[in-house]
Amino acid sequence: MSGIIGSRLNVKGSGLVAKLGTDGQILTSAGAGLQAAFEDVAGGISWQSVETGSTLTAVAGNSYPIDTTSNACTITLPASASNGDEIIFTDYARTWGTNGIVIDSNGLNYQGDDDTNTVEYTTDGQSVQIVYSDATNGWIPISDEAVADVPDAPGNENGIFGYGNDGSVTAVTNLVNSSGVVASDVTGVGTARSHLAACEYGGDKGIFGYGAGPVSMTNLVNNSGVVGSDVTGVGTARNELAACEYGGDKGIFGYGDAGGSLSLTNLVSNSGVVATDTTGVGTARSGLAACEYGDDLAIFGFGTSGSNVSMTNLVSNVGVVATDTTGVGTARRTLGACSFGFDKGIFAYGRAGSTVSLSNLVSNVGVVATDTTGVGTARRYPGACEYGGDKGIFGYGDSGSQNMTNLVSNVGVVGTDVTGVGTGRSNLAACSYN
Repeated sequence: MSGIIGSRLNVKGSGLVAKLGTDGQILTSAGAGLQAAFEDVAGGISWQSVETGSTLTAVAGNSYPIDTTSNACTITLPASASNGDEIIFTDYARTWGTNGIVIDSNGLNYQGDDDTNTVEYTTDGQSVQIVYSDATNGWIPISDEAVADVPDAPGNENGIFGYGNDGSVTAVTNLVNSSGVVASDVTGVGTARSHLAACEYGGDKGIFGYGAGPVSMTNLVNNSGVVGSDVTGVGTARNELAACEYGGDKGIFGYGDAGGSLSLTNLVSNSGVVATDTTGVGTARSGLAACEYGDDLAIFGFGTSGSNVSMTNLVSNVGVVATDTTGVGTARRTLGACSFGFDKGIFAYGRAGSTVSLSNLVSNVGVVATDTTGVGTARRYPGACEYGGDKGIFGYGDSGSQNMTNLVSNVGVVGTDVTGVGTGRSNLAACSYN
């Protein structure tokens, strides 16, 4: 009140004006009901706890975050209302597009229609603010806008390349800083191996897993880029698999070869615990790649099932793998993939009869684009990861055990070769950390 004492108070849209005394008391006013209007402004709306049920009985003066992740919600409005009563409903989890809300006006009119009409709101990110007017029009929405853009999830700043084959298997690693500069070799920790996969988990850490042998062991990477010792693996030992982050803080290993192509997956919790095998969906294959897109979704793509393929399989934000999507672009295997631009991805390089340097971008809704003529040395078995929060890097690979890198801008443009640092090798893996 201290900011308006002795001043004029205008209640927007009401045509009401008041003059306040030095003690905040209303001295003069124009327009009936000003005292009540002023009290409404001062009192505000009372925000309630998140509602997750399938039904809700609303109370005037309250605001309700409605979480429809598991079910739709039918909301019953008060049986009686007074002019100026107000209620707000908002899409807590951005799921109204899947499970919407239905409003039962409980005998009163809603926007001039009686309560025999169905009132639904089915847009992700929507908020609905309603005010009671009178018996004729009843409840009127004064705002029913949707927030179209969600904040971009902050990407990880740093990356790590690890393991691989330089004529013999190695456990050496190379850190990548937030500017995409690769550091010299760090003596590896854990069993030296090749043909493994790696992904992020926990929002800021990474995990290397599986590999030639085949084996099912894993090695965790902390948020300073330090690799942990071997952890006895869970699930089928295999190699030539792929891995990526999903759900914002979890990971998934998928597909691979164990004497024959597989389509199984293993989820990684946000604390780095690998789950038992989940029966796979889609064509069994190996030599594929995977990356995150759309902030919390993932995609497996390309590979070989006896012959090269370009099919993809999308992964939901709860780790469920979808059926095959007919691929776009050159069918190939032994390629790499990473995310860029906060919510998009890129597949690049690989072998399609011969090694190639072409790439395919992935939109923020998981649509794979046609081939883009590659930049840099054609090669297979590179590693790839995010860096700098919104950029990517492809590194190393087999075209004579290269140690070159190619940076990916935050709009998906692949840069020319950068002379590499560290041991040139192929069949390695990479992931980001923070």
